[in-house]
Amino acid sequence: MPTLNWIGKEAVVNHHQQVPFHLLKDVPELACGEPGDGNLIVQGDNLVALKALLPYYVGQVKCIYIDPPYNTGNEGWAYNDNVNSPVIREWLGKAIGKEGETLDRHDRWLCMMYPRLALLKRFLRRDGSIWISMDDSEAALLRVVMDEIFGRERFIACNVWQKRYSRENREAIGDVHEYLLVYAMDPERFKATRNRIPLTEEQARIYKNLTNDPKGRWRGIPMTAQGWRPNQMYEIETPAGVVHRPPEGRCWSMIEPEFKKLCAEGRIYFGKDGKSQPSVIRYLDEVDGFVPWTWWPHEEVGHTDEARKEIQGLFKTQTAFDTPKPTRLLERVLQIATNPGDLILDSFAGSGTTGHAVLNLNQAVPEQAPRRFILVEMEPKIAREVTAERVRRVAEGYTHAKGGDMASVGGTFRFCELGEPLFDESGKIRETVRFADLARHVYFTETGEPLPRERVTKSPFIGACRGVGIYLLYNGILGDKSAQGGNVLTRAVLAKLPSFEGQKVIYCAGCLLGRGRLQAERIIVRQTPYEIKVS
Repeated sequence: MPTLNWIGKEAVVNHHQQVPFHLLKDVPELACGEPGDGNLIVQGDNLVALKALLPYYVGQVKCIYIDPPYNTGNEGWAYNDNVNSPVIREWLGKAIGKEGETLDRHDRWLCMMYPRLALLKRFLRRDGSIWISMDDSEAALLRVVMDEIFGRERFIACNVWQKRYSRENREAIGDVHEYLLVYAMDPERFKATRNRIPLTEEQARIYKNLTNDPKGRWRGIPMTAQGWRPNQMYEIETPAGVVHRPPEGRCWSMIEPEFKKLCAEGRIYFGKDGKSQPSVIRYLDEVDGFVPWTWWPHEEVGHTDEARKEIQGLFKTQTAFDTPKPTRLLERVLQIATNPGDLILDSFAGSGTTGHAVLNLNQAVPEQAPRRFILVEMEPKIAREVTAERVRRVAEGYTHAKGGDMASVGGTFRFCELGEPLFDESGKIRETVRFADLARHVYFTETGEPLPRERVTKSPFIGACRGVGIYLLYNGILGDKSAQGGNVLTRAVLAKLPSFEGQKVIYCAGCLLGRGRLQAERIIVRQTPYEIKVS
């Protein structure tokens, strides 16, 4: 498979593995309601934030949507990663300027995107998908990078979204569209489980009730198919005695026994006069929608001007977003890719449109499990005053800029900032790290899976995974608060540990048991902090 190369690629391909784990710090005053729905807004560089979120959400996200910088050469962005390369440090240590005369900005953009995409892949469920907004600035490079990280076989579609409803005459050819690139972890499963587009009321108008059918509105589907099949070329006589044969080059869409069965059920229509070619009656309540297409017109999903007006209505001013996305666009993505109860991640949250869309969809089906969101926004001012504030106002209700109270749609969220790393500069566990934080990290790095929230207890036994029991002796979890007591595996400590039949991995500050005893008890010792993975 062809691959893409650029200056600095070698430095960033594995950079996501070098990013240290940070703790998440709750900011209760910025939360909304009692945050029990599982919604979360995180302020911080999204590369570091994604790494911090991995122990909690790896393999659990159904849909990722991101709207990254388009790299037009006009925006200034500050994703300044500490990549371990002098060349990349020099480039990414500066803001991206207007450098349309060189290709440097494309290398920088790729260096910024690659480690983030590599981390995002780890969040997706086996039936999950990722949707990325982009324009022509980097669409070609993005496609090649996604093929490399996710695999070309996981490509689903490149949707074209009509972002303008008025003519664009400033360029040689007017720019009126953007793209939505889609990859799925399992394309066949995605095809089988993705949702159809619900009919609008205008689309449903073609369903009428011409015969006062007690089953309701319906339409007739012509009973022909392209081709010639011997067992589907029979004659059909209408109630008025007219005999029909399939039109030239076509056959009936079903075999004769199936046709007779539908006739007996009253599911065949021959027109008002009973003489027309047969049509199969299809009731409106049997229609589950349309298969999504790659063309998304603004009439169905909104446009950029609509998105700006949404923000103006919420904040009574225009915020600094050049390419905001309309809520209807995100609702369409989530309608296709998710179901009630699913988790959605947006690591370039911006104005918070994704959170807004999630709450709208939850309100539409209040009797079902709510969809949940994780939003990550880097800029502190935007995260607090725009991202979180928009979602809060939508959840609680607000007064529109043009007047009128907008009703609450419900919903809550936690707000977190990035805290300190788990380990200090010398590689030691920071004294402020709580048992629960380290337990999550240990379990995740040992198993590659998140520690279920209900398993975080005040016990040194963290949990079992694939037949292995995992223990952590830390912070005097057994009640011994002395310097080394309780954190060192001794005969007395071993006797106090919850039992587990099978292989055991015990993280501890030291071990005083002999090799024979460890083998007899089927124990593998990992010494903290040295044998705890730091990335």
